[in-house]
Amino acid sequence: MWKAARRLGVPPCDGSSPRRNKAERSCTWLDKTIVSTVPGAYIGRLTELAHQRVEEPARMPKHWTITPAWPECAATARRLGIHPLLAQVLHNRGVADPDSARVFLNPELKSLLAPETLPGTVEAADIIAHKVCERQPIVIYGDYDVDGITATAILWHLLTLAGARVSFYVPNRLEEGYGVNAEALRQIRQDGADTVITVDCGITAVKEAKVAREVGLTLIITDHHSPGPTLPEADAIVHPSVAGAYANPDICGAGVAFKLAWAVARTLSHSERVKPEFRKFLIDATSLAALGTIADVVPLSGENRVLARFGLLGVNDTRLIGLRALIESARLSDQKIDSEHVGFWLAPRLNAAGRMGHARLAVELLTLADAPRAREIAAYLESQNRGRQSVERQILKEACEMIDAGNLAGDARRAIVLACEKWHAGVIGIVASRIVDRYCRPTVLISLENGQGQGSARSIRNFRMHQALAECSDHLEAFGGHAMAAGLRIRHEKIESFTESFVELANRTLTCKDLEPSLRLDAEIGLNDLPDALVYELQKLQPFGVGNPKPKFASGVLGLAGEPRVVGKNGQHLQFALTDGRITRKVIAFNQKEALQPLLDHRRCRVAFEPILDTYNGRTSVKLQVIDMAFPE
Repeated sequence: MWKAARRLGVPPCDGSSPRRNKAERSCTWLDKTIVSTVPGAYIGRLTELAHQRVEEPARMPKHWTITPAWPECAATARRLGIHPLLAQVLHNRGVADPDSARVFLNPELKSLLAPETLPGTVEAADIIAHKVCERQPIVIYGDYDVDGITATAILWHLLTLAGARVSFYVPNRLEEGYGVNAEALRQIRQDGADTVITVDCGITAVKEAKVAREVGLTLIITDHHSPGPTLPEADAIVHPSVAGAYANPDICGAGVAFKLAWAVARTLSHSERVKPEFRKFLIDATSLAALGTIADVVPLSGENRVLARFGLLGVNDTRLIGLRALIESARLSDQKIDSEHVGFWLAPRLNAAGRMGHARLAVELLTLADAPRAREIAAYLESQNRGRQSVERQILKEACEMIDAGNLAGDARRAIVLACEKWHAGVIGIVASRIVDRYCRPTVLISLENGQGQGSARSIRNFRMHQALAECSDHLEAFGGHAMAAGLRIRHEKIESFTESFVELANRTLTCKDLEPSLRLDAEIGLNDLPDALVYELQKLQPFGVGNPKPKFASGVLGLAGEPRVVGKNGQHLQFALTDGRITRKVIAFNQKEALQPLLDHRRCRVAFEPILDTYNGRTSVKLQVIDMAFPE
């Protein structure tokens, strides 16, 4: 399998003398200060982005954090044959020794952990293989987000290829909510199914597992969310932290499904070397696993980095009809798909079905749909995503007005809980993330309907959301999720008591420093330290995401070249140029229109920025994407 797959890879640095000579040359930034990094914003075609980004309220001022340069940077760069700035960025991500750096820069599919090392996989694969051979009807019970959608598609394709009688079920987000639904299990059994395989859900479905047993369903749970104190009584549980410790605890639901599909293929092949048709599909399936991994915002390191890297390499040449249609609808057919394209173009379109309606269409797109049907669904998802953006803007505006009017983000309230009957339950999770970005506080937004509330929670560093909800669970009907994101159900009359309990917990847990918006940058550099060739070399760090953010840098004081202008549908972005007197770079600053007047007043500033390669009309150029600006006193 892996011999064929390695052809998708990127060749390692050859260590030739020109690169070594470049690394040996001194860089002026080496004697300046260096900092660690945090997840960055996305890049792409700047003109399109200026029109597609959702308008956000002004952000709080950020504190720029700077740390000393790494003393071994130049020596390590020489050993690796890379630019010293790239070596510094690797060090900032915890990749310090040359061997680790080589693996990071040149990941290989053979580095994937064997599927049998994931707890529960062998048992589940044996059961599934037996059901396939017996031609027993199997239903894949998915989740309605991108991780669940792609996980469902991975298992559906593998089992279909194996000749199984397989279908899928996706709950309605608004009517059923997250997770396994007991009534749905009863209906699935009544419709003749023998086996249910959950993907990206089920680890807390204790009551529902009992229902499955009562009605005679074989239940296999595959999940990656935090388990509760009691595990469900399933026939098999595939989970990175249940019944053992998996070497990649941060694997997402699609990653778990990929490992199970691989294990089933081995079992049905009666060999570690799977049959050619399985091998061909598993290579294709890395693209689906990459979408789920990136969209679920898990750390892009180790095995997750391998899946994301190789999956993205194969996306443009995918044989999956639905994925091709999705790329076409997003107008990305002429682009080399990267993590930003997934995060800001492809994933929102897949998510839109579940947020605004029913995710079954998104699953159909990636499974059953032929080419005409796939184009039809992709066009529908495009329209749903536009509707989602409009609803998101309105909810965000209303939420910020509520927070500011009620002083709900003062020091005495280190968490935010808001509820409203008008809010769309499928969109509040995105808005909660934007509220966290704006106010730097754990946030819970609740959509109310007929006395019931459905909530989405997003957190900040040093506040584990799932654990916090567990401590406030007396006020909740149900909850589940991760340290940074979770969902909940609550009755209307319990919201006030939950809010008091949740805010009180945040007040005890979080310090003022935790609430301070900060910006960690990789280095302070001059424009002369950023040649085009280096920006291309920094792309070796892709794919970018949590645990491996885009490189960010600080400039010295630069002068304004020409006049800045506002761009974007609502005039919320800035375009301008900065110069050090010798070199001039074009700049884009998203959602920073409030900086226009200070920029005109001072005509000089320092910027925190990401260097980006902007391709537009067939031409690629280096630009600075500004994250923050600092003006002279």
